[in-house]
Amino acid sequence: MYIEHLNVLNFKNIGEATLDLCNGINCFVGDNGAGKTNLIDSVYYLSFCKSYFNPIDSQLIRHKNNFFVIQGKYKKGEYNEYIYAGIKRNQKKQFKRNKKEYSRLSDHIGLLPLVIISPGDERLINEGGEQRRKYIDSVISQFDKDYLTHLIRYNKSIIQRNALLKKSQGNLNVISGELEIWDNQLLKNGKIIYNKRREFVNSLLPVFKKYYSIISGNTEDVNILYHSHYDRDDFDKQLVNVQNKDAILGYTTKGVHRDDLELLLDDYPVKKTGSQGQKKSFFVALKLAQFEFLMKHFGFSPMLLLDDLFDKLDNQRSAKLIELVSKDIFQQIFITDTQKHRLVDIVKKTGKKYFIFDVKNGVVKNEISR
Repeated sequence: MYIEHLNVLNFKNIGEATLDLCNGINCFVGDNGAGKTNLIDSVYYLSFCKSYFNPIDSQLIRHKNNFFVIQGKYKKGEYNEYIYAGIKRNQKKQFKRNKKEYSRLSDHIGLLPLVIISPGDERLINEGGEQRRKYIDSVISQFDKDYLTHLIRYNKSIIQRNALLKKSQGNLNVISGELEIWDNQLLKNGKIIYNKRREFVNSLLPVFKKYYSIISGNTEDVNILYHSHYDRDDFDKQLVNVQNKDAILGYTTKGVHRDDLELLLDDYPVKKTGSQGQKKSFFVALKLAQFEFLMKHFGFSPMLLLDDLFDKLDNQRSAKLIELVSKDIFQQIFITDTQKHRLVDIVKKTGKKYFIFDVKNGVVKNEISR
């Protein structure tokens, strides 16, 4: 599967761009702020119905315009898929597959599997557990519709339960009958989410270790530990025991919405002990493991988006990364970089077909095709 044609109109700083793309490496080169990342974000948008970098759709519309449109033509085996995404200010977004609008955007997730690696992914390491939960959810939701359904139900239950807790103002007697309804929903959906997350992390871990070993030159040991309140069998009792505390605080303190991943480098938190290069190697290996996981599930390669990836990687780690993406399992790849000569040297070494696009002030030109 790959995207053959991309049309972007009024998306961020891109006024209009019409691109023919190759089933190889597509490179966007230009200065910082030129629009390179916006182009790969438009590809991400077509897969996930949202931007990777900004969750507010109205802020994605180009200044002094009232709408944006992104359209893609995809090749999936012998078939074409035509995807349309558009939004007007103060209106609901439209998402269409082959001219038919989706009634639920969640139905689209997983049709066009994709993995993006960006400098911002360092937040997986440096920020709180919410970022790591989002990572797990985004991967599993691409291939498991049942998981996404239970996750949506769970999140709605949390919203309702928290609203009740705030309503109680610390007095459980006011909401006791209602609270049990949402507690049961948390128990039912949370257990399913926990089991699927546990299974996913266990499957991902050896693949992640393999990629980190390759990138780092097998010089460091890494590990991922999954922590959840469901690790104990008495979650129903835990939920009851914290009801008074939750009522006082006004929110739910136990559940899979508090799950986290502990990321370790040589048995210490990589957040505290890892160098900049080690942290980057960590999240790159995590995303490449995600890529292989999705590929095995779908039976074909997801698209791979590499945003400004070779910056701050030393020569050895960059060389290992080039060696990795040269493999046949990586088919359509998008890369952004500020240095054209460096990028041309990199893509030549892969032996893959490549297009080089020059990006300047939101205007895109095809410079090299080989």
